[in-house]
Amino acid sequence: MYPLLVVAKALEEECSDVDILYVGHAKGLEASIVARTDLPFHGVDAGPIRGTTPLSLAKSLRRLWRGFWQARALLSEWPADVIATTGSYVSAPVALAAWRARVPVLVYLPDLAPGLAVRLQARFADQVAVSFEEVCQHFPPDKVWVSGYPVRSEIWQTSRASAIEILGLSPERKTLLGFGGSRGARSVNRALVDILPDLLDDYQVIHITGQLDWPEVSERQAALGPEAQRWYHAYPYLHGEQLAAALAASDLAVARAGASTMAEFPAVGLPSVLVPYPHSGPHQQLNADYMVSRGAAVSIDDAGLPEQLKPTVLRLLSDERTLQEMSTRARALARPDAARELAKALVRLASPLGEVAYDTAG
Repeated sequence: MYPLLVVAKALEEECSDVDILYVGHAKGLEASIVARTDLPFHGVDAGPIRGTTPLSLAKSLRRLWRGFWQARALLSEWPADVIATTGSYVSAPVALAAWRARVPVLVYLPDLAPGLAVRLQARFADQVAVSFEEVCQHFPPDKVWVSGYPVRSEIWQTSRASAIEILGLSPERKTLLGFGGSRGARSVNRALVDILPDLLDDYQVIHITGQLDWPEVSERQAALGPEAQRWYHAYPYLHGEQLAAALAASDLAVARAGASTMAEFPAVGLPSVLVPYPHSGPHQQLNADYMVSRGAAVSIDDAGLPEQLKPTVLRLLSDERTLQEMSTRARALARPDAARELAKALVRLASPLGEVAYDTAG
């Protein structure tokens, strides 16, 4: 969902009179996140376009059908001039309703691997924007173009010096960022906590655990000695300026290989140790392989974390030359104009621009 929130902000800067409605899953996480912005939110039903059993698939299709009619009713009450979506299954009812209503649709794909939902939506979308050149082969050449991944403006604008001050860090120590995401990456969180005694003598650690693992991690934090606690900065999650500061202040990150890491880490030139999540299809492994092949990251299998995380992190943090090379290579992957280019594409599709509905990132 974050890429479209960034594009929404860029669109508001591009057009002073634009109206934007964010449409997402009626019971999804996006409702609480959008509530932190000034955008209105409208929920519709949705379900994945697949199922582990015929019954679960039938339930998903029923939810999608119900979501389609909800989206049609919404477009009758709120006649959008253009729809932007990330092509997830949550997007499908709105994108289909827009196509039936002859409202232009732009599908944006953050990842390297297009799923079934985005492939289906691309058939009736007017444009398909992708983050990477390698993805273009999956879509009609007359529709697809490379926008890059839109990154929040505060990430581009936060300096290392101000980031250190915002988070109360020491400028004398290198900083490791452990990132569990908004919900949590349990194996990453546990492996990082286990090696804290080997890190905190020489380095400082920012650990964003995610909400699910915060109780366990906070207990482990309380068990550390006073000196170790001084160098360990743990949070259930960070938003806005503080999250941008965590990225800008760090010398190395340990994280999953979601699409956002492939844009936000390059934006600040942050080298990374990527741990693809093994249970969500191939896209995180493809993301990690992309970053590794370009010299911006190293990768560890999830199963190998307990044995490999400590030597990998300590080796990189102690090797200034390698960190600098990885940082340079990461920064070369950044596309600072992605949000603006997507906003301009929406303006052209709307022609003339009146109201814009943003479907969820899913």
